[in-house]
Amino acid sequence: MTELTNTTAVIVTYNRSAKLMKVLDALERQSVPLEMILVVDNASTDDTRTLVEARAMEMPNIRYLRLPKNIGGAGGFHEGIKEAYAQGARYIWVSDDDAYPEPDAIGKLLAASAEFEQRHRWRPSFACSRVEWTDGSLCEMNTPRPVWDWPRFLRPEKAWALVDSCSFVSVLIPRWAVKEHGLPISDYFIWFDDAEYTRRLSRSYPGIFCPESRVIHDTPDNRGVNFGLITHKSLWKFKYGARNETSFRRREQGLAGVLIFAHGVYRQMKQGGVSWKLRWQIFGAILRGLVFRPKIEHV
Repeated sequence: MTELTNTTAVIVTYNRSAKLMKVLDALERQSVPLEMILVVDNASTDDTRTLVEARAMEMPNIRYLRLPKNIGGAGGFHEGIKEAYAQGARYIWVSDDDAYPEPDAIGKLLAASAEFEQRHRWRPSFACSRVEWTDGSLCEMNTPRPVWDWPRFLRPEKAWALVDSCSFVSVLIPRWAVKEHGLPISDYFIWFDDAEYTRRLSRSYPGIFCPESRVIHDTPDNRGVNFGLITHKSLWKFKYGARNETSFRRREQGLAGVLIFAHGVYRQMKQGGVSWKLRWQIFGAILRGLVFRPKIEHV
């Protein structure tokens, strides 16, 4: 495995210093040494900087990148992957500041990527982990999307499945895929940036889901992304999601794709009993998505 150790971990954080320290604990225990652990701080106002800089005295592979303002998860991952690529990383492992990888999680992704390419002569565009919630169940918001022939490479000893998108919670991205397809869309700010990016990477070849690589996602509750769950508190995130996915659908599928998406959102909100006051704001976000044209930056 020594030839695969040129791996950089990118963690984007904002005001969750306690959980971030647990992530760094988990990264320190990884079976495969990490060339660099890049902590991208979205201008946190808590004690994140103090704690990370102190931790870097004990772990010299930590690099702290503080952004001048909060540009959201999308902007943070954009800047983190860009910096990791500039530093020569062969593989870039991307995850959240509240997700704790098991000690062999990154090693399993590296091994699976190398073995898949050697055995099948195809290069996976990414490899993603099984993300579990705190009770051990599957974390619904981090479930990758399989392609139509997802079981093509299933074997009794290996449970790899082909997927064309996943979340930015424990995903390993090879350098060649970043070079070929560019960076995540920073202007998304939050939500759908991971789905758009991994679907873009999948244009070369799908990614692989590696359930033997496990990560615990320490979220408040275990819910997927469903517009029927909108509340006044979560509305701002869903508005970004509606705008961003509409923009993606318009680019990739045209107006027909947007209409299908809008109808699905309407049905979810209706079934979830979302008030019309909130529904109209989501519809407005969909309309904004029709004219939202974020640029894709290449390295």
